[in-house]
Amino acid sequence: MLSRRDAMRAMAMSAFAVPVLNAHAVPDPLVGGDPWARANHVAAKVRGPRFPRRRFDIRDHGAVGDGVTDCTAAIRSAIRACHEAGGGHVDVPEGRFATGAVHLLSNVDLHVTEGARLLFSTEPKAYLPVVLTRFEGVELYNYSPLIYAYGQRNIAVTGSGVLDGQADDDHWWPWKGSGDHGWEPGEPHQAGARAALFAQAEQGVAVKRRVYGEGGFLRPSFIEPYRCENVLIEGVTIVNSPMWEIHPTLSENVLVRNVMVETHGPNNDGCNPESSRMVVIRGCTFDTGDDCIAIKSGRNADGRRVNVPSEYILVEDCTFRDGHGGMTIGSEMSGGVREVFIRDCTMSSPNLDIALRFKTNSVRGGFIDGFYARDVEIGQVGGSVIDINFHYEEGPGHGFNPVVGGIDVRDVTVRTANRALNLRGYADAPIRGVTLTDVDFGTTATPSVAEHVENLVLKNVLANGEPLIVP
Repeated sequence: MLSRRDAMRAMAMSAFAVPVLNAHAVPDPLVGGDPWARANHVAAKVRGPRFPRRRFDIRDHGAVGDGVTDCTAAIRSAIRACHEAGGGHVDVPEGRFATGAVHLLSNVDLHVTEGARLLFSTEPKAYLPVVLTRFEGVELYNYSPLIYAYGQRNIAVTGSGVLDGQADDDHWWPWKGSGDHGWEPGEPHQAGARAALFAQAEQGVAVKRRVYGEGGFLRPSFIEPYRCENVLIEGVTIVNSPMWEIHPTLSENVLVRNVMVETHGPNNDGCNPESSRMVVIRGCTFDTGDDCIAIKSGRNADGRRVNVPSEYILVEDCTFRDGHGGMTIGSEMSGGVREVFIRDCTMSSPNLDIALRFKTNSVRGGFIDGFYARDVEIGQVGGSVIDINFHYEEGPGHGFNPVVGGIDVRDVTVRTANRALNLRGYADAPIRGVTLTDVDFGTTATPSVAEHVENLVLKNVLANGEPLIVP
């Protein structure tokens, strides 16, 4: 038994031991210091999974590459066999293979070889039974995404083949309810189910009771790893999607590399990491009908309920063509977004509305804390180069003001744009902290806008060959 004096001495020694241990603690490489050192750490850590050398040809499981035979069961059989063997590659060889929903399992790489084309059914029943997913940032049970995984680890979609959703003005896209994409008055569309889903979320209805699918006309995403870890999407070309293309949700360690996205339907966003962490998007080309890349974290009450931000996301060496926004955050960002990096990218198209886009309002709310861009070459932009807009859709007055700051943009050149800056905060929630360094906005036609912005810093910033003046 220790004497009282010995016990007091031991307590004192333990108290002195704490700072000694902390003095030798390894600093967190994702905290503090140079933001680009943090970006380099993300790049180094997100490497993509590796797979055993086992190979499973879908033809050995009954697939026929004639573009007509339904290969859904054969592909699922090959994936199951690969998974049960301990992992490897499921090969889609040269040919045209028709399929319904593809569900990945842990340790499986779906490898679509050169000359292969996966043709996804336009029959909605091919994506039943319903699965847990998100539609515009709200959780529900709905049609399966075309390629889906839930709670899996070490999964991939790779190769130089084509993933063809076969959506067009006769299939999937008319459900938007827009005359621009084949819908005509009297035909079904998503508005009723969409409004009902959003109302359920605001009322706190349990997710298990938010069941849609058949009769709801809510389009599925193309590729969606949901609550997955160690994900690789590499090399493939994605065309003709029903809705969002690459949609990692509540996932961690995701690498999207050398992917071509070329699809111009409604809500055809290129890559939308949502409530996901440690994501790298590298060497990709986006030519889309909506935002090229949009970082998201849930919508309104449902986003606040889940309350998982998107964070530590690096975009590098990418090409942006058509799109509503090039590099975008929002609008479904109610769970917040922090630490986003974009570097060494090019953007240009008369159909690219905005280069760097941040969109939210007082219904979505959320926060943006730390956005860093450098070495971005921008050719033609139809609207603003940098647009931070709190007046998107519902606008102010709804009780959940966004908090946006820590935006740093440097070493950017622009050839031509309508406007350099469109910054619109709220009087009671201004945009806080935008720093531009060594930015040449090239030729602009319209004066910049800065409403309710605090700490706007311009260092060597030009427009029309002269220092940028912001009213």
